[in-house]
Amino acid sequence: MPATKELDPSTSVAAYWGAELRRLREAKGWSQQELAKRIAYSHTLVCQAETAARPPSKPFAERCDEILEAGGALMNLWPLITREASPAWVRSLLELEQEARSLRNYEVTVIPGLLQTEDYARALLRAGQAFDDDEQIEKLVAARMQRKCLLDRPDPPTLLVLLDESALLRPVGGRQVMRDQLGCLLAAAARPRITIQVIPLDVGAHPGLDGPLLILSFKTSPDMVYMENAEDGQLLADPARVYPLTARFDALRSYALPQTASAALIEKRMRAWT
Repeated sequence: MPATKELDPSTSVAAYWGAELRRLREAKGWSQQELAKRIAYSHTLVCQAETAARPPSKPFAERCDEILEAGGALMNLWPLITREASPAWVRSLLELEQEARSLRNYEVTVIPGLLQTEDYARALLRAGQAFDDDEQIEKLVAARMQRKCLLDRPDPPTLLVLLDESALLRPVGGRQVMRDQLGCLLAAAARPRITIQVIPLDVGAHPGLDGPLLILSFKTSPDMVYMENAEDGQLLADPARVYPLTARFDALRSYALPQTASAALIEKRMRAWT
C-alpha cells in the first residue's frame, strides 16, 4: 500500500488540492480505500492525488467533488492545477484561444493537441520530455486535457484542422492508443463546428512539410499565428509575418481530401490499428 506523506499545501495548487481532498475524506470518516471504492478509482490514484504525486484528471476531480459533497470546491481548483504546469508562453496561447472566434490548425507529424486523447498525449509527452519525472508529465497531460475544454463551451470557436496522413500512421503509445485516438478524431469530425481534412501521403511534397502552425482569428483584432519548436513556442502578430503563413495554410488546404473522404481515410487507418 502506498505510504501517505505529509504535504505542505502552500507549495503548489496541486498540493493544496490534495490536502483539501484528504480533509474532505477524513471529515466523512473514510479511509483512502473507502473513497476509492465509492468513486470507482484505484486506491493508488487516491493516494497519489492526496500527496500531489499525480495531478487529478477532470473526471477524477468531478467524481471526488460529487461524492465528497464538496460543492464545487475541488472542481474550482482543477483549472488552476493545469495552468500551473504550463510555461508562460503556453498560458498566453491558452488565453488567446479563449478569445478566438476561429482556429485553423495544421499538423504534419502528430494529432493536434486540441484533439488528443489522454493516453496519446501522455505517450507523446513521455517521449518529448525524457528528463521530466512522472509527476511533471501528469501535470502536462492534465494541462493539455484542460485546453480541450475550449471546444466544449456553449459558444466554442470553429476549428479547421488540416492533418498530414503520416500522423495517422505513426504508432504513438501502441495499437490500442492509436485506435482510440483515431476514433476520437472521427467523433470530433462529426461535431458541427469542427472540420478535419487529411492530406494524403500520395500527394508527395507540399508546402507544409517544414512544420505545424495554428492561426487564431478574432472578432475585432487581426489574426495571430502560433508556431512551436522542440523547446518553446512563438506567437506572431506582425501582419507582414502572419499573412504569408495564412496564405500557406490556404494553399495546404488545396492538397487535402474533402471532409467525407478524410473521415473515410481516418476510419480505414483506425481499423488497421486493430
